[in-house]
Amino acid sequence: MPSRSGHSLVLPILLSLVAVAHCNFPTLDRLKPQASEKTQERAVTDLLKRLLRERCREFIVSVNRSLSNDSLDVCELRSTKNNKIFATGTTGVAVASGIYNYLKYFCNCHVSWFGDQLDLPRPLPRLTGVLRINTQHRFRYYQNVCTVSYSSVWWDWPRWEREIDWMALNGINLPLAFTGQEAIWQVVYRALGLNQSEIEDFFSGPAFLAWNRMGNMFEFGGPLPQSWHVKQLNLQFKILEQMRSFGMIPVLPAFSGNIPKGILRLYPKANVTQLGPWAHFNCSYSCAYILDPRDPLFLEIGSLFLSQVVKQFGTDHIYNTDTFNEMIPPSSDPNYLSAVSRSVFASMTAADPQAIWLMQGWLFFSAASFWKPAQIKALLHGVPIGRMIVLDLFAETEPIFSYSESFYGQPFIWCMLHNFGGNSGLFGTVESINSGPFKALNFPNSTMVGVGMTPEGIEQNPVVYELMSELAWRKEPVNLAKWVSLYAVRRYGSTDENLTAAWRLLFASVYNCTVPHYKNHNHSPLVKRPSFRLKTELWYDPADLYKAWKLIIEAAPSLMSKETFRYDLVDVTRQVLQVLMSAFYHDITEAFQSQKHLELLTAGGVLVYDLLPELDNLLSSEHNFLLGVWLEQARSLGLDEKEVQLYDLNARNQITLWGPSGEILDYASKEWGGLMRDYYAQRWSLFVNILVECLDSGRPFKQDTFNQAVFQVEKGFVYNGRKYPTKPQGDTYEIAYRIFLKYYPQALKRL
Repeated sequence: MPSRSGHSLVLPILLSLVAVAHCNFPTLDRLKPQASEKTQERAVTDLLKRLLRERCREFIVSVNRSLSNDSLDVCELRSTKNNKIFATGTTGVAVASGIYNYLKYFCNCHVSWFGDQLDLPRPLPRLTGVLRINTQHRFRYYQNVCTVSYSSVWWDWPRWEREIDWMALNGINLPLAFTGQEAIWQVVYRALGLNQSEIEDFFSGPAFLAWNRMGNMFEFGGPLPQSWHVKQLNLQFKILEQMRSFGMIPVLPAFSGNIPKGILRLYPKANVTQLGPWAHFNCSYSCAYILDPRDPLFLEIGSLFLSQVVKQFGTDHIYNTDTFNEMIPPSSDPNYLSAVSRSVFASMTAADPQAIWLMQGWLFFSAASFWKPAQIKALLHGVPIGRMIVLDLFAETEPIFSYSESFYGQPFIWCMLHNFGGNSGLFGTVESINSGPFKALNFPNSTMVGVGMTPEGIEQNPVVYELMSELAWRKEPVNLAKWVSLYAVRRYGSTDENLTAAWRLLFASVYNCTVPHYKNHNHSPLVKRPSFRLKTELWYDPADLYKAWKLIIEAAPSLMSKETFRYDLVDVTRQVLQVLMSAFYHDITEAFQSQKHLELLTAGGVLVYDLLPELDNLLSSEHNFLLGVWLEQARSLGLDEKEVQLYDLNARNQITLWGPSGEILDYASKEWGGLMRDYYAQRWSLFVNILVECLDSGRPFKQDTFNQAVFQVEKGFVYNGRKYPTKPQGDTYEIAYRIFLKYYPQALKRL
């Protein structure tokens, strides 16, 4: 455990590395920071002011590109005679990341989505000699094309500025920058001759834009107000300026072939295919129109769009677009697939001759039966080697590089997806994360050029993201037990052994999923429409979770002033109640099937009248678990009542029905105060009541009939317009301790 003095005790933990040999793709050398060294220095200095306030004066920042003789980031830190820390690095990101590692391992500090722990010692711990921190990864990528809808859709500039600061501190230098592109598309479509109604019928609502962009759906949740375009465009200008000021390389959007139906009116002879339905949607909102990339019109539209993107946003020469995302191509002929990727890339180079195509490799996993070696190779080889980077999007669970001969020569980035839909719930695959990037680097003829974090939704499980981002600066896997013990110390600013023991238990159990093909989608009955077919299996022993919970509860009284601790107290208690809910679900289903009326009333009564209300009380007591915050962020963007209602509907629908009739029901489930009471608890109350009525009357339970009834409850929540608190209510510790006294003994009995 690091001492506050920062001497030899912590040095084995530090990230002083020697860069290993890495793939040489000269075409990628054009991807480098645009901002001057002075601009990057100023960006880091301003970040430290926001983060440390007056203590920022104790850090001296310098950016010097010549510090490294290759394209890999380096940061060197040393103590000055007047007890300041002098940090110099190849980029602003390198300096920010180096300083954050000093703050973590010498000062026991922590920066998180859910509050910071920045109790800096006075004076700052001295460094003996020069601490050199470097990376063997050219790129550290961040975000998924879905993240912009599941997490950042309602963000204002202060929230974006905070996230970009987090990116810099965690070493991100290749972030996705997709905000505001619909404003550009509107200009392009108008230039092509589409009328406003044709454009409005194409764009989906804000909470569903990710899937509109990928050609999965259109119109649902729309139309987009003009004020939306203006705000998002202005936001994108700020985002890009800030990212570039740190030396980051933003990834901009390109054309995939997804077009409005109105294009057919203007170009009736264009080679357009209407796809089939997507994800249980009918053709009212899906069955997109896809322009064949080999059609000359594709080049015209694609180059026109990218020219406007570059004109408005500037460029760093790297662009993302995803063909055939969760869609089966019309032909498996390798010649066709090569022609497609060749044409898509041509539309980029027509606007930017130096273009690099960044592609999510998700299609190879989601449609694995189609994408055999010949098809994968054909698509990838339609683009010159080194002019495409593939994101191995789900590599911690389903690495594609391992059976595609390292993407047949194209450079790739090893990515951790981790979370689907922004689900609540503790989850991790820390052993796989800890070893995976190093295995990929050592893979025969590896073309790996970076690591990445590609969650569909963020603001959950912060420990997983801190581990993954730190591994980019390591030369070998960490000792997970030691690493997480130090994490506990800096997250709370406490050396309480209960907390380090709790985190070791969590890391060895709930955060260490080794079940093959288990995706982090929350399968708990708690957040699923009630039925007799719900999954309850766990990948860990709940006894470890309960032990960790007890240790955290015991440490709580002296730590409730720490936002980081309050968040974890709520999150772990929430996870316990989620597990216990599965036990009550089994009691309810067994009692009904055995026609034991009293047992059904008992188990159902505890669930509906105590466990779920107590969980809602707990969630409502902590700011980061409030439905009202999500809804208020959405509503605040509306300029009039019509826009307010549109955004409110988008925000509610995405986290519940996900479609007009529950097409992707509960996929983006959230365990939030208010949502627990008025959505999940209402469904389970209806389920228990109907089961009781069935036993009383001797009628069988019919799932279809129940689904029709519960859909009215679900739809009622989406459209009720009720406002929810944006400030926490109740004492978190009192509620958590009350829950502990009631449910800890029950939890142990059920082991």
